[in-house]
Amino acid sequence: MTVMIGQLRSVVIDCPDPRALAAFYAELLGVPFAEGDSDDDWVVLGGPPGHQPRLAFQQALNLRPPAWPDPERPQQFHLDVTVDDIEAAEKAALALGARRLPGEGEGFRVYADPAGHPFCLCWD
Repeated sequence: MTVMIGQLRSVVIDCPDPRALAAFYAELLGVPFAEGDSDDDWVVLGGPPGHQPRLAFQQALNLRPPAWPDPERPQQFHLDVTVDDIEAAEKAALALGARRLPGEGEGFRVYADPAGHPFCLCWD
């Protein structure tokens, strides 16, 4: 049996405008803004620490966003988002400010959020 050292508190995403990117993911994922956990350079979605999922957005003024699929500027991280209807989900994500990126596979399509981070819409 593996001993747990700690629990995941948040996945933190660097971006130029934390509030704007948090609003994008709040709509995309249906996760609310966390009460009392935000200011101008740090915004959290989800419940209090220990309640999943939690996404945090941290201001990074000089961020060089990933350039999918360019290995000179790799994706750094990405989120997989499960959807029931890919066509409806794509339309909604694009309306929020996402953009389609090259690449897709069996059961997924690749997009960029408004700050340039790749994410995938996935279906079974």
